[in-house]
Amino acid sequence: MMAKQARIFSHGGSQAVRLPAEFRFTDVDAVYVRRNAAGDVVLSRHAPQPYATFIATRNSLGALPDAFLSPNERDQRIEDRDPFGNFGDRSPER
Repeated sequence: MMAKQARIFSHGGSQAVRLPAEFRFTDVDAVYVRRNAAGDVVLSRHAPQPYATFIATRNSLGALPDAFLSPNERDQRIEDRDPFGNFGDRSPER
């Protein structure tokens, strides 16, 4: 879904946002508001979960099956290379 612009208005001492119809919360009376790492405001019907909750959930699932990744997929070596090393080596396309 593409981003849309919403109008901001003041009501008494509060600021409010008039959401476009397709972004309206229809089944809740309140939402959670937070700022993300970029400083943007995020609205959500769900309470933010701490990272520790994710780790606890992952740990509760037990070990990953042996077939989760193939041996080649597990062997991920870090390559030390210049990302622009081949830049300009190709002849121009016509």
